[in-house]
Amino acid sequence: MASPEFRAPSPQELFDFPALWDGAPGWLTKPVVLAVLGALVVCGLAWAAFARPKLVPRGMQNVGEVVYLFVREQAARPSLGKDSDRWMPLLLSVFLLVLVWNLLAVVPVLQFPVTAHAAFPWVLAIVVYVVKLWVAFTRHGVFRYLRTILLPPGLPRALAITLYAPLELVHFFVTAPFTHAVRLLANMFAGHTLLAFFSAVGYWFVIERPTAPGFAVGVLGVVVTVLLTGFEIFVQFLQAYLFTMLAALYIGSSLKPEH
Repeated sequence: MASPEFRAPSPQELFDFPALWDGAPGWLTKPVVLAVLGALVVCGLAWAAFARPKLVPRGMQNVGEVVYLFVREQAARPSLGKDSDRWMPLLLSVFLLVLVWNLLAVVPVLQFPVTAHAAFPWVLAIVVYVVKLWVAFTRHGVFRYLRTILLPPGLPRALAITLYAPLELVHFFVTAPFTHAVRLLANMFAGHTLLAFFSAVGYWFVIERPTAPGFAVGVLGVVVTVLLTGFEIFVQFLQAYLFTMLAALYIGSSLKPEH
């Protein structure tokens, strides 16, 4: 009887999760549990860092303040300026939640980035988009805001109406929220797929079906997995930062549409 051949994990195996047990609700899956776990971890970290602040920060408070300053100076302030502190509760929460959800991909046993499941980036992007609309329309009024972004001063009215305004409408109502979610989703989806493939190669050729010719391939798979894990951690931090920076950018564009 011939031994089975190596088979790469399929997208269904990697991203389509059944209910946790027979009879459980269909929505109660591994990504949902990990999402809740990630949110609880963020709450715990925030409590440990800021529940009893000291004048001279130590331990978790020191870590929390470093993260706070990073988000404020690098993600919020370029777009929000003096309004940065007002929006830091939202932006810091988004950054930490996305980061923890991303990092779950490299936690042993858990090993799944929540943001690689489409529902979660979409929910976060929609929340940011609703905040953007609320800020824009309550601060400037619906028609005044739309007129400001669709008919900018200095642009010939005919050109604005026939070309600029339609493109801006598509960007405002479709492209901006879509790309906000998909950028994060695609990066985490691709990273998880690559890690799963090379780790499967290493496991198959080193442990499951070790052979003299295949052992070198298996070792190479293990080495690539380790290297990709390090790179993926960097990407996870980067995507959390970019998602938060874009959230600040969208809110800033609602506060000051003329810019």
